[in-house]
This record gives sequence, C-alpha cells and structure tokens, in this order.
Amino acid sequence: MTDTPYALCCVDTTASTQDEARRRFSGGPVLVVAARQTAGRGRRGGAWEAAPRALAATLAFCPPWPEETWPRLTLAAGVAACGALGAGVRLEWPNDLVAEGRKVGGLLTEAAGGVVAVGLGVNLHWPQPTVAGAGALWDQDPGPGAASQMAQAWAQGLLARVAAGPERWGRGEYAACCATLGREVTWEPAGRGRAVAVAVDGGLEVETPAGRRVLYAGEVHTVRPV
Repeated sequence: MTDTPYALCCVDTTASTQDEARRRFSGGPVLVVAARQTAGRGRRGGAWEAAPRALAATLAFCPPWPEETWPRLTLAAGVAACGALGAGVRLEWPNDLVAEGRKVGGLLTEAAGGVVAVGLGVNLHWPQPTVAGAGALWDQDPGPGAASQMAQAWAQGLLARVAAGPERWGRGEYAACCATLGREVTWEPAGRGRAVAVAVDGGLEVETPAGRRVLYAGEVHTVRPV
C-alpha cells in the first residue's frame, strides 16, 4: 500500500459525507471530510447531531472480503478510530465511541452495489452539548485542521486492516478498548446478560441464565449497560 491509498476530498459543507463519498466513488477508495454536515445520520437512520467543531468523514471503497464478513468492517473501523483519536477513547459495541463516560462519536457502515461507505463522526469540541450523555474530545477548540488530520489517520488504519483480511480485522485490539465487556447489559426486546467477549465475526458474546449467546447488531436495537 502507498502512503495515501485513497483519493482525498475536503469540503466545507455537505448534507451527508456518506452520500458525498458514494457520489465521488469511481473505483478506488475515496475519503470525504466535511467541515460541516447538515443532514448526517446515525445507525438505523437516526439523525446525527454534531458539535460546533466536529469530525465528519466517510471512506467509500470496495472491500476484497467475502460479503458475509462485511459486518466486521464497522468494528475494524472502530479499532482504527481509537488509534487515530488517541488515548482515552473507548468503544461501546457495536459502533459508539466514548470518553470519560460520554458518547463522543460513532460509526456508520452502509453497503450497496458492492461499495461500502464507512462513516466516522466525532465531537471534537462542544462547550455546551445539547444531547444528553454527549461529550467531546477536547475542552479547547483544536482548530479547523484537526478533523482532516484525524480522518486521514483513521482511513489509513482502516484500509490497513482491510488489507490484512477478514480474519485479522483486529479482534484482540477491539476487545482491549471495548467498554462494553465485563458489563451487565440489556437488549431488546427483553434480554439481559453479561458481555464477556467479542466473537471472530464481530458479534458480542454474552452470558445469560440460559447460557452463552452471541448478539449481532442487526437483530437488536440497543445494547445498554445495566
């Protein structure tokens, strides 16, 4: 791989970096970074409200992995995000980024027509969060250049993990920075258990009174600490 194995596009404003990256995709990986996103979305189509200084980026590419392994890309992107954002950032399975007990960002993976768009949104500086439980990485504004630098480090890390293959996406590293493991969690509609491991395929292994089971993001709406 080269030092920059993707095309970089930085824009001032876009409705959604997910949609922008798809529009600009022409065969090779493309990274779109926006200073402002007006219609960002989260998991299950929910709206994404960002901080005044935020990172909004999407990497669009064609993974050379079997399609059934693509759900692991979200977790691989989470490991890459922890590396790019620095110490103190942890992962809540499957796609949230937290710091000091507050949600500071998230990941969104969408696939269509053989192209995967992995989005990363992070609150960099937010003096007065308007969303309950939300926070930001820094108390001081890091300036307009920080988002692009972090997004590029994240894209490099993610593509390196993609190149390593679907069996080496970073399971051990994910587990090491996963705040969900060791917690008692509940999930819809009426599940309850203790998160004990991350499976090779990216599922969350939980111990329940009925035995161990594996949760997958597509079959549950929420996994919450008790």
